[in-house]
Amino acid sequence: MTPLVTAAVLFAAVTHASWNAIAHRITDKLVGFTLILAGGVLIGLALAPFTAFPAAAAWPYLFCSAAIHLVYVVLLMASFRLGDFGQAYPIARGTAPLVVTVFAAVFAHEVPDRWAAAGVALSCAGLTGVALWGLRGRRPNWAAIGAALATGLSIASYTVVDGLGVRASGSPLGYTAWLMVVQGVVIPAYAVRRWRGETVALLRPFAALGLFGALLSFCAYGLVLWAQTRAELAPIAALRESSIIVGAAIGALFFKERFGAPRIAAAGLLVVGIGLMLHAG
Repeated sequence: MTPLVTAAVLFAAVTHASWNAIAHRITDKLVGFTLILAGGVLIGLALAPFTAFPAAAAWPYLFCSAAIHLVYVVLLMASFRLGDFGQAYPIARGTAPLVVTVFAAVFAHEVPDRWAAAGVALSCAGLTGVALWGLRGRRPNWAAIGAALATGLSIASYTVVDGLGVRASGSPLGYTAWLMVVQGVVIPAYAVRRWRGETVALLRPFAALGLFGALLSFCAYGLVLWAQTRAELAPIAALRESSIIVGAAIGALFFKERFGAPRIAAAGLLVVGIGLMLHAG
């Protein structure tokens, strides 16, 4: 984890939380994700002619990732519909690092040393604290929690698949561009078929916001994919989930959701975990 890789992943965390907040802000989740995904397709098509075409060995991973991303989007829409942003986002993101650590050890033969393992564990403890603090004093919404946990499993799955795929591609930017194209067509196509003549009227009020979200989404994942060619998957996954702190702050500032001292303490655990991961690098 060099300083450049660390900076790239941290910037990706901020942009990722931001585009998720935009998706949550748009009341009709299908409208929001249609704009973000369609925007990603347009960005991918615009960049594809100027990037190296991914190597043949990368395409099975790319198609597999696109299928997992489709499941992820459906689960994420359900999470945002059922739960608060400041809770659904942390649970979804906080589930991923531990699962990625296991998947990376099994499929990529990246077994963490004791510093990296301790860092991942502490980071996950901090992220879990950020997520679960919001459950205090009221009955848990198990449907929302279940959707968020399932979202986290899908995140872990595509993280490992894309980590292997981008390394085989020979071109992180080319892989990102074509992934955005392949993964981004299904939901918009479904939306257009469902809305028919009402499509433009439904999309127009949120077009600028949604397309800005698409740009943030492309930058966020493109930076992560590039980082995965420079460092091991598990520390990147854990460091990337510092976006949860950004997400919690966005929830407090823009969606008027409580943050509170317990979440600040949990954020401290996250910082310690990140420090251990960087020590391992």
